[in-house]
Amino acid sequence: MDRRCFLRKGGAAAAALSGLHRYAEAFADARPRVGVIGTGWYGKCDLFRLLQVAPVEVVSLCDVDSALLEDAARQVAARQASKRTPRTYRDFRTMLGERDLDLVIVATPDHWHALPTIAALEAGADVYVEKPISVDVVEGRAMLAAARKHGRVVQVGTQRRSTPHLVEARDQVVRSGRLGRVGHVEIYGYFPLYFEKNPPDSPPPASLDYDLWTGPAPLRPYNATLHPRGWRAFMEYGNGIVGDIGIHMLDMVRWMLGLGAPRRVSSAGEVFVQPGSKANIPDTQTAVFDFGGLQVVWTHRFWGAPPDPKHRWGATLYGEKGTLKASVFGYDFEPLEGSGAIHRDVTLELDLFPEDRNEKDLEHFAAPAIRRHMKDLLACREERRRPVADIEEGYVSTTACILANIALKLGRTLEWDHESGTVVGDDQANALLRRPYRPPWVHPEA
Repeated sequence: MDRRCFLRKGGAAAAALSGLHRYAEAFADARPRVGVIGTGWYGKCDLFRLLQVAPVEVVSLCDVDSALLEDAARQVAARQASKRTPRTYRDFRTMLGERDLDLVIVATPDHWHALPTIAALEAGADVYVEKPISVDVVEGRAMLAAARKHGRVVQVGTQRRSTPHLVEARDQVVRSGRLGRVGHVEIYGYFPLYFEKNPPDSPPPASLDYDLWTGPAPLRPYNATLHPRGWRAFMEYGNGIVGDIGIHMLDMVRWMLGLGAPRRVSSAGEVFVQPGSKANIPDTQTAVFDFGGLQVVWTHRFWGAPPDPKHRWGATLYGEKGTLKASVFGYDFEPLEGSGAIHRDVTLELDLFPEDRNEKDLEHFAAPAIRRHMKDLLACREERRRPVADIEEGYVSTTACILANIALKLGRTLEWDHESGTVVGDDQANALLRRPYRPPWVHPEA
């Protein structure tokens, strides 16, 4: 090949490569543009499952801890197809002010769910928000109202509704009639959490903007238990175990049985086993959700042996024809008479997604459900319809758990009027539906 031919062919190749590069960039820009608020444990779990199932472009990450933020940015750049490093932000308001996001994942501590979700909806984005949707009932109503006002799709991270073996249990056992009429349901969580360590208060790490992390919650002395995951042990930032893991099972049962909001809620419990801990959520609690004709009873404790080691976190549905035990790890159906017992274990999909094997802190049992939850959200975004765990369903389940804690605090049963969003004839309980916000943060209203 002579020099002129080489240059001519080389120039054509370079032009072709340049064209492919521009096409690739244009394709990447056409993908849904994703932002994440809260890049810790479940922020990354949710985002990485989304990247596994959809051609999205992660353009923005936000966290008040710069160390978590930088680590997440590196991991996202390595995982997403474009290999681009997302922009990073400390304040969600600055990130959302760009108004260039199609989908926002909100995976902050619970006390920071409401304001970022509403701001994302106002900025024109659809939202995936972790459960529970809020720390008080009025926040939840405001989030629901904002989703409907702006016509946005909101999926809540109650992914039991997308868990393959639980979908099978609902369809093959509950809806098929094998259980018969369900007369009682127990939901439960039996495993140690949060109370094992009790360090002294200390200055926050240099990477953490603790004032912004606290946001509208009360500003208490920093303690190493709080961050990045131990905030769940404090009522200032969440709704205790019933609002953290109980909501999954309550929401699952509501979905399986087609239940709306409970009519009455009662609860009892306290810190029985480790009263010297700085944590202030009950280590033992029972809550009764009365739906009229059916009671769903939640129980948790951090101590002692579980009644059934196979189902430490799940639900038992007692029917006139049989019993269904359903958990995150599988399900068992036992008919009262004859044959027909069914056993299923969770399918982890590690062969399909081998990167799951080594991902830090990933709950392998949850990964398949999160992937399907994300696929459902994306389909609903395209069709502009409500997802399987729509914000209204998240509001109902979250509210029920908050009412359980209010009932425990007041020591009495609460009668709930779902339509008005109030406790019937109980001004003291109604005053607790709306937590005070620390200035300058302003509580959202529906």
